[in-house]
Amino acid sequence: MEDSQLAEAKLVARAKRGELRAYEQIVERHQATAFRVAWLITASSADAEEATQDAFLKAYRALSRFRDEAPLRPWLLRIVANEARNRRVAASRRERLALRVLEERHDDAVASPETALLESDTRAELLGALQRLDERDRLVIVCRYFLDLTEAETAATLGCRRGTVKSRLSRALARLRTEMEDARG
Repeated sequence: MEDSQLAEAKLVARAKRGELRAYEQIVERHQATAFRVAWLITASSADAEEATQDAFLKAYRALSRFRDEAPLRPWLLRIVANEARNRRVAASRRERLALRVLEERHDDAVASPETALLESDTRAELLGALQRLDERDRLVIVCRYFLDLTEAETAATLGCRRGTVKSRLSRALARLRTEMEDARG
């Protein structure tokens, strides 16, 4: 077990014994990623924040049922994703996904106006095509490439097998390519 996994396992054990500070540290470690997952599903900062808070509360209440040998991050992200989906369905919001996520990424290097325009156009084209995909395709791409989760973490987050992630990802990327080609006309 890696040092970070061992440290996290110790935090989980302490949190299971009722040490609130240990759970606070778990939340601090995973809050940013959890928020991004919720935002990518809800496309709303307010809904994502509420979904993240509710998910961490639910995870705390369910901590006694968490298997010690299992990785924590996918388990938490699965709870977050379920909470965010429930919120989105209840609110009947259409997603305006990823545009905000990519806009939040700032490159340290200053690009020329021409380069910035081309990158902006390409980004907008990619995000538009991504938005036109169904949720299942969009989520597998978001987990693997936007959140940089491993196949195993993606599988755990989406509640499927690793082989399913590979096949879904392959089909989703093919659909994304088609969407982008169709948009170019």
